[in-house]
Amino acid sequence: MAFFNFGDMTVEEKQTFITHMEELRRAIIISVTAIVVGACVAFYYNEAILAVIVSPLSALQETLIVTSVTEAFFVKIKLALYAGFVLAFPIVVWAVWRFIKPGLYPHERKYVYILLPVTVLLFAGGVLFAYFGILPLVLNFFIYIAGENLETFFKIDQYVSFVTAFTIPFGLVFELPVLVFFLTKIGVIKPDWMAKNRKYALLAIVVIAAALTPGPDPISQLMMAVPVYFLYEVSIWVSRWAAKGRTRQSEIGGDDGQAT
Repeated sequence: MAFFNFGDMTVEEKQTFITHMEELRRAIIISVTAIVVGACVAFYYNEAILAVIVSPLSALQETLIVTSVTEAFFVKIKLALYAGFVLAFPIVVWAVWRFIKPGLYPHERKYVYILLPVTVLLFAGGVLFAYFGILPLVLNFFIYIAGENLETFFKIDQYVSFVTAFTIPFGLVFELPVLVFFLTKIGVIKPDWMAKNRKYALLAIVVIAAALTPGPDPISQLMMAVPVYFLYEVSIWVSRWAAKGRTRQSEIGGDDGQAT
């Protein structure tokens, strides 16, 4: 088995490696700083953010309770961090693309400027879809299952954890079309391969939904798996569109090569 040996690298390879590590370090520092700043801003507006988080439950005439002395404080810290990540997400995405960009060919780098705003919009769309479209249905289902003989009291810590663990993963999985577009453009995947492996993709989506959704219940897992599989089907069409563009790019490049 071959192991990585820094001493066997040439001077140019060492410089390239060090440069990549510095860029990675810079991307991490930018991302963490943006999240911390976003968390500080979010903590200042904690009550307004908490009112938004609690709104779906309040609409069902349910209340939240605090059961320990420090629970409310740590909930607000946790909520500020989650909100800080959401606020800083555009900067985090920019830092990631900035790190990846030097390793791309010139004709591939232009896609960064297209995908960056699309990535942010899809993340926001996924979070909003989960919050307005799926979360009320899930909460209503669980309250209905409790029945009339059980009085429902929701702990603020568990509720905030449930909502954030339910909405943010939706934002992340909504990035699938962007990821597929980029991977198709650089030749890593092909649309025919995606179409051929639908059944394996469905199995993977169910497993991922089970891992990302809070709690072991099948309802929330199903609520995530169905939209994600729909996104997979959309991503196949995105991959076909990207592959056609890549073919035209290759033909243009081939013609230029013959001309010269």
